[in-house]
Amino acid sequence: MNSGVLNIVISLGAMQLARKIPFEDPEVLNYVRVGYVVVQAIVLGVYYYVSLAIKKKNDQTVLKYVEPASPMSGEEPKLVTTTVRDYDLAETSKLLRSAYMGIAMMAVMHIYFKFTQPLFIQSLMGLKTLYDAKPVAIHLLGKPATGELKRPFKTPALFGPPTGPQTDAAAIAEAEKRVGKKEE
Repeated sequence: MNSGVLNIVISLGAMQLARKIPFEDPEVLNYVRVGYVVVQAIVLGVYYYVSLAIKKKNDQTVLKYVEPASPMSGEEPKLVTTTVRDYDLAETSKLLRSAYMGIAMMAVMHIYFKFTQPLFIQSLMGLKTLYDAKPVAIHLLGKPATGELKRPFKTPALFGPPTGPQTDAAAIAEAEKRVGKKEE
């Protein structure tokens, strides 16, 4: 099943389950709060460990790909040349920023607006996101970087094939020609 569709199914199921939890009971609410904090600490700890594992491996294999231009920008796709180490660290950094943003939004929703159900739902979704993270699959679970885990990572679309950078030789050669013409 597609990851985006699975996220929706888990969210809807968690919402139905959260309706049955008595959040008005202070003891139950405190357990949910502790659960949320523990899950977020696990997520942040795993991302930190993965970044240490990436730095320890220090894979200096060159990685070239063509990053597609953002839609409606009028820009041309750009050639990116990096190493596997730097690419994996950048992807882990994106995951960390996403986790921090989620924690900040949840703090505002819970502390300021007094929403309690999202604490429970985001605890489950945090674990699901951790399991789906490609750097975690490669560096922690030991899966080979082939197929869906091949670098550069494709972005899964909700419907249709995944999208992402182009890695074929023709696209890279075209981008190199464009870059060479601009430098002259």
